[in-house]
Amino acid sequence: MGEVCKIPEGLICCLGQRQVLLRPKSGVNADYLLYALQSPAVQEQVRWNEGTGSTVSNIRIPVLEKIEIPRLGESEKLIATALKSIDDKIDLNRRINQTLEAMAQAIFKSWFVDFDPVKAKIAALTEGRDPLRAAMRAISGKSEVELDALPPEAFEQLAATAALFPDEMEESELGKVPRGWEAQSLDSVANYLNGLALQKFPPKSATDFLPVIKIAQLRAGHTEGADKAVSDLKLEYVVCDGDVLFSWSGSLEVDVWTGGRGALNQHLFKVTSSIVPKWFYLWATKYHLPEFREIAANKATTMGHIQRKHLSDARTATPPTEFLTQASKLISPLLDEIVSLRLQSRELAKARDTLLPKLLSGELSVEALAESAGAA
Repeated sequence: MGEVCKIPEGLICCLGQRQVLLRPKSGVNADYLLYALQSPAVQEQVRWNEGTGSTVSNIRIPVLEKIEIPRLGESEKLIATALKSIDDKIDLNRRINQTLEAMAQAIFKSWFVDFDPVKAKIAALTEGRDPLRAAMRAISGKSEVELDALPPEAFEQLAATAALFPDEMEESELGKVPRGWEAQSLDSVANYLNGLALQKFPPKSATDFLPVIKIAQLRAGHTEGADKAVSDLKLEYVVCDGDVLFSWSGSLEVDVWTGGRGALNQHLFKVTSSIVPKWFYLWATKYHLPEFREIAANKATTMGHIQRKHLSDARTATPPTEFLTQASKLISPLLDEIVSLRLQSRELAKARDTLLPKLLSGELSVEALAESAGAA
């Protein structure tokens, strides 16, 4: 109750139950109304007027109509513009990350699932063509002419990457894999640490605690409203930004955590490895996620899940250490950028949420904010 959003332009949709459609009157800036409704002052009115006697929180329309919205004249449009610029940057980061994620997943599937560069080399040898250039084309998606047009440094780097791929396949438990690679289970290349039943570890004080990271927090990407646990847990059960988390029960998700320091709850794995780099076990686990979700969906329980044996059954083709080291030079920066942009968005959201009540209360004028931004 109280969540507010603005319908994007061009989107045609239906209004579901327990939702109210608000159309700003003439002269009311829609973005300002959005931020005003999200402000602590207005949200407090919503909570104070919450209906009782129902299992679902609700507020009656006559009560909703009487909620007071701060009116600030000509400053409203300026406030909306200032806050929206922050949200626009957060949205841009999100879209960039979607692209980076798609790139990384495509590389992982091409190299470690479909073995495209290896197959390109094999085909080239069969046809009497240069296997190295065939692999370079498979990796880059470029034509022969485009390869020759590359700057020397980029050409050499691409050639060095292509040279890492063998030109033969061999049989394994996974079927045919590149020569010298191993078919290994997920739990043999990475450690999947299950969390604790953290209700047994209550905080020692109201100020000294760790927020509990459950499935809901993993999906939301933050710990707002989370339960609290003791702060001096064993370090392996403490989650930090950049850790890979995998919810193996209920809603199965795999993601890099960027919601701040927290405590690992049961039904979540923290995934680590001393054998393969983070990007490898992250996208290897993600690759098997649809399979894991299907297993969980077929469980005859109220809360579908997977078991340890399913991690053992899930196989991945693992190349030699030298290959992983060289591949990390290309793939690790993609993951680092994803984490960096998420952390930047988290700080931007904090700044927006700090500014919002100050701007609406008049504690901070939007003109002063503009001057401060200009000076910076």
